[in-house]
Amino acid sequence: MATPAAAHEWTLVIHGGAGTIERDRMTPERDAEIRAALDNALDTGAAILAEGGSALDAVEATIRVLEDDPNFNAGRGAVFTAAGRNELDASIMDGRTRDAGAVAGVTATRHPISLARAVMEDSPHVMMAAEGANAFSIEQELEQAPPEWFFTQERFDALQGWLNRDQAMGDPAHPDYKFGTVGAVALDSGGNLAAGTSTGGMTGKLYGRVGDSPIIGAGTYADNRACAVSATGAGEYYIREGVAHEICARIRFLGETPQEAADAVQAETLELGGTGGVIVLGADGDWAYSFNTPGMYRGAISDGEDGVVAIYGDE
Repeated sequence: MATPAAAHEWTLVIHGGAGTIERDRMTPERDAEIRAALDNALDTGAAILAEGGSALDAVEATIRVLEDDPNFNAGRGAVFTAAGRNELDASIMDGRTRDAGAVAGVTATRHPISLARAVMEDSPHVMMAAEGANAFSIEQELEQAPPEWFFTQERFDALQGWLNRDQAMGDPAHPDYKFGTVGAVALDSGGNLAAGTSTGGMTGKLYGRVGDSPIIGAGTYADNRACAVSATGAGEYYIREGVAHEICARIRFLGETPQEAADAVQAETLELGGTGGVIVLGADGDWAYSFNTPGMYRGAISDGEDGVVAIYGDE
């Protein structure tokens, strides 16, 4: 789904993960809950953009809302590793300067997206990982949370199901892996783009595994010369394809629309074996979703228009 380019002062597009999301697997109550959560996230970011705030601030605030919602695989509600831990990844990028920050394997920061921004703005680095990132989070006085904060019974039960199956550990193509991520891309009234992504990764991931979400150019990319992208899906394949940067490059150098570029790169990723989705927002305000799964939690809002949210592939 895409919208034609329009003269909007600002736009915000979000996702909450892609995968086997079908009506017959969703209760009416859960459907309503997910839509309300997406609306809440859109409202949070839109309020910032409507007041002339930056795309970067809107992306961070929007993702913080999604990280706190146990319906999504990020922050609270993150999936469990094979060792029974929650290990969180996030990244953020400023399309104006192409500054970026990312964290991988953090375990105690309530809002990993804010830690990624701190890495971007308050360190000389782009990425920090594991215990080093945890220590930096404390040094930056970001809010810490105990393991109980991130725990949800649904995600823990999913791990037990994964552990009890006869499957090859570490195979990211296995159909019983659950992929999920949250992300946001924004264009502000100053014409600047930003993108951010946050995730708990995949159920049963092995020690030290890092997916595409914190990899600049794979799961996240923003460049005022082209577009902003956030991805969700089979991280190993999205890394190999360099999905987010590849989409921006097609827009910048080939003149493709966000929909054309996203669909082309998604097709190439699927050929490798990777499923998932992306949200793309062009510098001209044109935006698109593209996913090769049955559904993707998603939403968009622009100035002067009501927000729209969707779940299934036929919406």
